[in-house]
Amino acid sequence: MLILGGLICIFVLIVIIRTYNIYQKDLPSFEKLHNIEPALKTKIYASDGTLLQEYFNENRVLTPYDQIPPFMIDMLMAVEDRKFMDHWGLHPKRIIKALLVDIISWDIAEGASTITQQLARMLFLNRRETIERKIKEALTAIKLERTYSKQEILQMYLNQYFFGRRAYGIAAASRTYFNKSVGELSVSDCALLVGLLKAPGRYSVRIFEDPEFAKRIRNQSLYLYHDWGKMSREEYDSLKILPVELNPPVEEAGRAPYFTEEVRKYILNKYGHETLYSGGLTVITTLDWKLQQVTDSAVKERVDSIQARLERIYDIKNPTYTYAIPDSVDSLGDTVRVYKQIQAAAITIENESGNILAMVGGKSFESTKFNRAVQSELQPGSAFKPFVYTAAMDNGYHPSDIFYDNSIKLEIPGTRDWRPHNFDDKFMGEMTLRDGLKMSRNLIAIKLLLKIKPEQAIFYAHKMGITSDLKPVASLAMGTEVVRLIDLVSAYTVFPNGGIKVPYKYILKITDRYGNVIEDNTVVPKEEVLSARTAYIMVNMMQSVMERGGTGQSARWRGFTRPAGGKTGTSDNFCDNWFIGYTPQITSGVWVGFDEKLSIGKNQTGATNALPIWVKMMIAAHDTLPIVDFEIPDGIEFVDICLESGKLASDCCEKIRNEVYRTENVPQEICPLHPCSGFRISPASKTDNYTDPGDTSDVYHF
Repeated sequence: MLILGGLICIFVLIVIIRTYNIYQKDLPSFEKLHNIEPALKTKIYASDGTLLQEYFNENRVLTPYDQIPPFMIDMLMAVEDRKFMDHWGLHPKRIIKALLVDIISWDIAEGASTITQQLARMLFLNRRETIERKIKEALTAIKLERTYSKQEILQMYLNQYFFGRRAYGIAAASRTYFNKSVGELSVSDCALLVGLLKAPGRYSVRIFEDPEFAKRIRNQSLYLYHDWGKMSREEYDSLKILPVELNPPVEEAGRAPYFTEEVRKYILNKYGHETLYSGGLTVITTLDWKLQQVTDSAVKERVDSIQARLERIYDIKNPTYTYAIPDSVDSLGDTVRVYKQIQAAAITIENESGNILAMVGGKSFESTKFNRAVQSELQPGSAFKPFVYTAAMDNGYHPSDIFYDNSIKLEIPGTRDWRPHNFDDKFMGEMTLRDGLKMSRNLIAIKLLLKIKPEQAIFYAHKMGITSDLKPVASLAMGTEVVRLIDLVSAYTVFPNGGIKVPYKYILKITDRYGNVIEDNTVVPKEEVLSARTAYIMVNMMQSVMERGGTGQSARWRGFTRPAGGKTGTSDNFCDNWFIGYTPQITSGVWVGFDEKLSIGKNQTGATNALPIWVKMMIAAHDTLPIVDFEIPDGIEFVDICLESGKLASDCCEKIRNEVYRTENVPQEICPLHPCSGFRISPASKTDNYTDPGDTSDVYHF
């Protein structure tokens, strides 16, 4: 007996020492207990509060104790721990009873964990059935009871516990199983949710497959609720016969997926994976949800129309417009071929703030996550010409300067001579720079680029927002160098902004789980990259593109009548279609084309395919905005000039235009081509801006 007593004392001493060591070393500190932060999902909102997307590892939304239905609290205690309000974390009688049952059955046949012990295991431990884990669980439960009130423990439990189907916490569970808020849950709903807690992984699948099983686990909870005295027998009998009404919400891919993916990548790069997926951030973006829906619809409608036309023209066996699916054959044993898909991208930016109001990066985010609005580098065609004209206007040229639209030959060492052509393969002779831009004459733009030097155009393009590496070649004037749509649209905002560059942005504000603002982008950084006068002259010239005879004139008969400027773009062989345009308030841009260098078809231009999308976007974007005109800065004057000479118009001039100039550059010479009595006209002099009309081809050494 002495030996047995000694052994028992030694065993008890070992258990006490081991328990003390565990308590001191392996249990969570009181500081950790005081700072329990459950993983919460990050929510992305449009500027009007529309929920766009959620990112999470654990689908959880915190619900305060006072918003949880009282019968949910009582149901939980009835099923899991009826003595919860009376014990200090452990239930000794349940522990002794469970221990005896386990010894008799020689298995872990009955559990004795209180709600607090279950919470301790969930927060800090694992589910391995070992003596050491049980000791840690019990001691941690005691610590939790010393740190938190009973209500706080119940709140943490119901917000932390896994209910199956990626739902963590009662808010996510009520939405996942019943498509309800927590406050809308019925007693029957709560009974099912509490019943799931015993085996959420298995039960959450089976209740959808087996209605009788769902009814059985719900009724078990209802019976225990009745047995504890929280429900009358009549209520229990009436509820237990009712079917379980599950109503899971329809799964959505998320709104504006191309836009929210850019937001996700931004947060991931800046704040890290843990903050994005568990930090409970609230992100207010710049997106205008109503405009986004119009943009989605306009892009889809136009792209589907182009795709249908191409599929009518080209047979399914056409090797250029279709491709074979590897390892797939039809009923005849032939390789299955499918049509290549036309794509489109669109962006709308608010000029003053740089806010991205709408973004589409392709035909279908589900089919391809590649965002052509921000990732693709594409040839802009004539949509690049405004940068050439901007450099010229800022360095002494005027909209009335006359150039000749005639053939040229560029002799480039090491390569064949290059003879560029216009879209229509025609030459129109002499015209002003305004008309050259208005009608998008390639030869005018190339000659202008060669006079100012390509490096100048590149300098202005980069200063205004183009980030691509551009080569100083003559074909730059025709947009053969690649750019990104988002850069192009952002750079165009400099024109209506009076020369001010405002960086584009996706996010207005980010707050953490406690409502603290961790990022605020409402203050807009601004940089003057053009003089206000140069910017206005370009605006005035680009307004001509939208009027009769301009490449963008169809915007008017399509219904967009506000003051606007813009530029079409079509790359070589009709591969890329563009339209970028703006009003004083908003700038939008559209690209249409294939992901590979593939023609959309003869005469398929930016005006044909991109402009219709742009018009629908801009009409929607301006739906509630006042009609305003472009502001004319100081130092700008308008005078009548003769279109044939580019000089001040006389009374005898027939082709007259009211043209824009800087005050110091207003022409002083009267038109020499149409003299009227009373004027002494000096002979016209040949300047750098003139080419002998008799020349049929100019030769440039490049």
